[in-house]
Formats: sequence, C-alpha cells, structure tokens
Amino acid sequence: MGQSMQRHFVQELEILKTTIIKMGGMTEHAIDDAVKALLERRGDLAKMVIEQDPRIDAFEIEIDDAVVDLLALQQPVATDLRFIVAALKINSELERIGDHAVNIAQSALQYSTLPPVLMHDDIPRMARIARGMLHDAIDGFIQNNAPLCRGVLKNDDIIDDLNRRVVKELVENIRREPVCLDQALELVRVSRNLERVADLSTNIAEEVIFMAEARVVKHRFGERDGK
Repeated sequence: MGQSMQRHFVQELEILKTTIIKMGGMTEHAIDDAVKALLERRGDLAKMVIEQDPRIDAFEIEIDDAVVDLLALQQPVATDLRFIVAALKINSELERIGDHAVNIAQSALQYSTLPPVLMHDDIPRMARIARGMLHDAIDGFIQNNAPLCRGVLKNDDIIDDLNRRVVKELVENIRREPVCLDQALELVRVSRNLERVADLSTNIAEEVIFMAEARVVKHRFGERDGK
C-alpha cells in the first residue's frame, strides 16, 4: 500500500470511529430520554425518542457502507481488521439498543396515560446500571480500553437478577391488585428492555476486548468473571 493510500486508509478508519462515537452518543441520549419520560410521565419526551430513531438507523447504514468500502478497497493488517470487524458488530448492537430505547419510550408513553399508582423501585436502579454499562462500553471503544470493558461484563449478572426480581414482584402485584394490571405490564416490558440493553452493552464490551487484545471472551465465564 502506497503512502497516499495508507494516509487515506487511516483517515477512513478515523472517520469510521468518529461516526460510531456519534451513533453511540445518540443511543445513550435515547436511553436517557426514554427512562426520563417513564419516570417523569412525559409523553412528549417519549414521542421525541420514537421520532428520532430513524437518525440512529441512518448511522447504521452509513457505518455498514463504510466498512464494506474499507474491506473491499484495502488490505487491512490484523490490528486494523480487528477494529473494522468490531466496528461492524458494535454498529449492529447500537442500532438494536436504539430499538430498545424506542420500546421503553412506547411503554413510557402508554404509562403516562395511566393513573400513577405503581412504580417499582428497582426500575430506576436497572436504568442507571444499564446506562452505565452502555457508557463504559462506548468509552472502552473510544479509548481501546479492555479493562474498562471487563467491568461492563461483571454488571450483566446484576441486571439479570434485578430483571427477574422486578418481573416476579410485578406479577405478584397484579395478583394482589388487578387494577394495576396495565401499569405493571408496561413496567415488565421496560424491565425486559433494560435487560436487553445491558446484554447488548455486554456484547459491545466483548467486541472491544477482542479488538484490543485479540481475545474472544464471549461465553468464557472465567474471563467474564475476571478469573
């Protein structure tokens, strides 16, 4: 590869990274606003999250096209190839997180129309942890920081446990107070979507570790537990 082509290739990699960072930031804001819409019963904010989802989808297409161009026109060395492959997978996970933000916003919109008689205390806690996982996974990508992403992996089980508890307690609440059925069902949906956000953030963290260290940690429980 000539020097001019090499410079162009490096520039294209930087543009790809910048675009993913922008998409990640937009996805973080979507999760923040969707949860805020739920907790503050703001239907207007929920609608805004739903309306902005096509912008995240547009980023996904842009990144996919950039990856295809890089692979088709260049011959990346191992380190760059790992970055490109990780970028492609992270792109997909961010788009799916955006979809879950929309799901939460839709539940928030419905919840805002119902009497304010039910909110599970663990929902805000789940939201904080899942949001922190997403933020750290994106920061790990920006900094090429595998240790930061290992911290993300450790939080996944916490979210899983909280989701199980929230769903169980909300189902019990429905049995005791059937009048709260609609509110409880929306909160169950929110809990499950937050659990999926945490799962997808974990996937991003795993890709960053692969990118940084050429180590596959998916399904390797010892590695994920920091052992």
